[in-house]
Amino acid sequence: MMKVAVAGGTGFIGWALCGEWAAAGHEVAVLTRRRDIAVPRGVRAVTWTAEPRFEDAATAGGGPVSRPPGDWWPEVDGADAVVNLNGEPIAGRRWNAGQKQRILQSRVRATRALVEAMAHARRPPRLLINGSAVGYYGPRGDEPATERDGSGSDFLSRVCVAWEGEARRAEDLGVRVVLLRTGLVLSGDGGALQPMLLPFRLFIGGPLGSGRQWVPWIHRADLVGLIRFLLERDDAGGPYNGTAPNPVTNGDFCRTIARLLGRPCWLPVPAPALGLVLGEMADALFLRGQRALPERALQAGFAFRYRELEPALRDILGGR
Repeated sequence: MMKVAVAGGTGFIGWALCGEWAAAGHEVAVLTRRRDIAVPRGVRAVTWTAEPRFEDAATAGGGPVSRPPGDWWPEVDGADAVVNLNGEPIAGRRWNAGQKQRILQSRVRATRALVEAMAHARRPPRLLINGSAVGYYGPRGDEPATERDGSGSDFLSRVCVAWEGEARRAEDLGVRVVLLRTGLVLSGDGGALQPMLLPFRLFIGGPLGSGRQWVPWIHRADLVGLIRFLLERDDAGGPYNGTAPNPVTNGDFCRTIARLLGRPCWLPVPAPALGLVLGEMADALFLRGQRALPERALQAGFAFRYRELEPALRDILGGR
């Protein structure tokens, strides 16, 4: 039996992950800000704060947390693994200076607090799996992006670099650190897929912008399986792309949805219209992409259940 602490475990990825581990008999604690949150059976909810007092993360350079350990810190002490999925939703609100700062700070502060808990622990965890994103690579056009590639220079790239930098501090404590760079996670009960389906059900679906931008997707079952795979391999460390082996263009993604739903795919959404509604976020999230490939996961022997988009969507959509 393992002891696992999951920060951000009440989202649709963390929920599936915690439920599977608890069902397998492991001791699972979800670190959450909400006292009334529902969690899967067998999972323990522990209230935490991810924002202890310290300098502004944009200028601090990784200084220590000044507040002494609170009630949640013992969940990290002696854990076999800590999984960090915490962070302000990227597409939760239109971006402005304040929202971009919240996106950055929520990730940096939560990760810093977890690493400081490890520093105070009598027995630090063996592993930290830190959620990140393929946005690390920045827009790359048709060029493939693997874990051997460097970071981009746009806003989301800088967020990922700062986020991962905080996580890597745990390596100084002897903790194995995995940086899991995820793409678009597909599921039938959450995430970005559901709002994408609505226009097609209303017969007004179509590609975004040119439709030529790449969509690095992954079925949630494969992402949960990959996290379990990385937890169990003592030689796994550093960055791993949490994406399926066969990314598709936005146009192909939309045509596949339309075909499975029996709907047309004929009304593209012009880039200027997206920009008018969503501002800077439209370009970063929808009009540019990464042809991210899971090179290291494949080399390590991870077997994807869903390597192609159509079987993945068919599994999720079922008869819908």
